Amino acid sequence: MDLDDFRDIAPYRGQDFMDAIARVKQNPKGITSLLASVSTLETREQQENLERKVQHVLSILDEVTDYDQFQRRLTAGVFMPTIIENSITEFTYSGAETLDSSMAYLYVSNHRDIVLDCALIDIALAGSGQMLCEMAVGDNLLANEFSTDLFKLNGGVTVKRTLPMREKYIESMRLSAYLVELISEANKSVWIAQKSGRAKDGLDITSPAIIKMLHLSQRKKGVSFSEVISKVRIVPVAVSYEYDPVDVIKAREAVHSSAVGEREKRLYEDLISISKGLSGFKGRVHTAFGTPLEGPYATSEEVAAEIDRQIHSLYRLWPTNLFAYDYLNGTDTYSDRYADFDCDGFLNRFKGLKKEVRSYALNAYANPVRSFLSTEA
Repeated sequence: MDLDDFRDIAPYRGQDFMDAIARVKQNPKGITSLLASVSTLETREQQENLERKVQHVLSILDEVTDYDQFQRRLTAGVFMPTIIENSITEFTYSGAETLDSSMAYLYVSNHRDIVLDCALIDIALAGSGQMLCEMAVGDNLLANEFSTDLFKLNGGVTVKRTLPMREKYIESMRLSAYLVELISEANKSVWIAQKSGRAKDGLDITSPAIIKMLHLSQRKKGVSFSEVISKVRIVPVAVSYEYDPVDVIKAREAVHSSAVGEREKRLYEDLISISKGLSGFKGRVHTAFGTPLEGPYATSEEVAAEIDRQIHSLYRLWPTNLFAYDYLNGTDTYSDRYADFDCDGFLNRFKGLKKEVRSYALNAYANPVRSFLSTEA
């Protein structure tokens, strides 16, 4: 694999990495703002702790030489622990320990949060003794040089979305070739979301087109569909948030789009969602890894269906999900599993919203239950 062929979309390596480190070090205010956005700063002690963290980050930047070190020492060592401490009551994970630590995988997960989904997967991989992964990130999130540097220093793979249709297709082929070769030839894991956008409605459905592109990128080499799937060793992953900090934002966007059609987002909208997703209260979060897809697969639809089956069965159903399902269906099927849950407090979360927005948000919590039940049918 010639990584130079993919230099513009691959994470920073070599001199590109060191040049980006130098740029980030020249922007301590940016580092301070990033840590401040996910920290509690109500007391003088907390503010002093933030200042110490900034200096700690700057000292680590003097020492890291590749994105794996950046991920382990900064993302997993500083940024994510800060986020977990301030917005997650309990973070757990399962399944990664059963994977072969010497093997690279294509992790395909549900997509609820723009940034956190993959970051939490990396934390779980690190805690389970697995190699960390590169992560596919849309270029619409690379708002400026600082954010671009942070993503690409952290193993970010650029997904070029802001292109005309034909150019986008060509770049999708190229990205898919990078993913296949990265895993099968360079033995490096990578994460992609199961579809291009977040699941605003709580229905985690894999896009077969993503799977199909993996094969199309290799077809000229005479590699069969089934061989490609074997090469990339797909592992489905379910990331389950007890509370979605941007549930109301998602519901409003979806209801608005349904009424007047899709519109192009302004840049600041994604940045607001990223900020709220990182800092907002998430309650408990669980990340569950499935088993690598094996055996012959004939179509991308078959692969997508198996990814969905695993994600739906692995999803950790919280009281928020179970109560919303019973509430909307007028049942008490799962009442014993949310006996101590503040149901009224949860409903007040959506107080004052338009009826259709409230309904959409509640259904987004209930839908993982429906998806789980479909796996048992």
